[in-house]
Amino acid sequence: MFDLSGKVAVVTGASRGLGRQDALTLAQAGADVVITDILVEDDPDLQKSAEASESVLAQVAVSQGWVHSNATAEEIRKMGRKSLAIKMDVTNREQVREVFKKVREQFGRLDILINNAATLDHAAQIPNQSYELWDRDVRVNLTGAFNCTKEAWPYMVEHKWGRLIFMSSVAGTLGGFGQASYSSTKAGLIGLARTAALEGGRHNITANAIAPGIIESEAGKAAAENNPMYERFKQRTVFKRFGQPVDIANTIAFLCSEEAGYITGAVIEVAGGIPLFTA
Repeated sequence: MFDLSGKVAVVTGASRGLGRQDALTLAQAGADVVITDILVEDDPDLQKSAEASESVLAQVAVSQGWVHSNATAEEIRKMGRKSLAIKMDVTNREQVREVFKKVREQFGRLDILINNAATLDHAAQIPNQSYELWDRDVRVNLTGAFNCTKEAWPYMVEHKWGRLIFMSSVAGTLGGFGQASYSSTKAGLIGLARTAALEGGRHNITANAIAPGIIESEAGKAAAENNPMYERFKQRTVFKRFGQPVDIANTIAFLCSEEAGYITGAVIEVAGGIPLFTA
């Protein structure tokens, strides 16, 4: 495992799914990890927070008991690492600013940012795309990552070391039928990652994008259930199976390590070969 001892990471959207696994894997590699999400178990207004997000997946997560922000932080502390779960809406710039300031004050530094928070519940062909949900997806998926990157930036510059990870998707590299808002925002993240790579080089900050295929997270499993399209997607992979959250997390751990210090501005597809032209 790559050694991230002494590094401090912030993972957005980390209460469940890929974000939760990213946080655990970074901690296993030695990092102290701050869990951020709009959903935290001890929030007295948890249901209202889910509804305010305008995300069907957030509401399902609450109803299904998929919210593990504090539990993840506790699991990390049991590894001997420092960890904290903080409620944060990536679209709320003042809140983002205060959270990153708190991380710097309590952990002494900030080295790694995993821009994972996203929406994935707006499925409609272009004539039927909702203006409101388009705006929401841009606000969360793209602008949210920018907000967090902007606030993390000075703390990375301070220590002349940083790792920025942007969670894109094969929908952002290939397009996605019925996913105009999702695929567009995920493509936008690639441009943001490459710009951050260009500007970050002089400060020893790398920035890379991950483009997952279909991953068997809680939401991924629920979406695939009784949906014949997902069997087609599975058959497009060279392995004839979907990926696991740890497949993404292990790639992220590598990109955050010293061993990956000369990799920046890259888009790493972790998709089981879905983009390949296969018979």
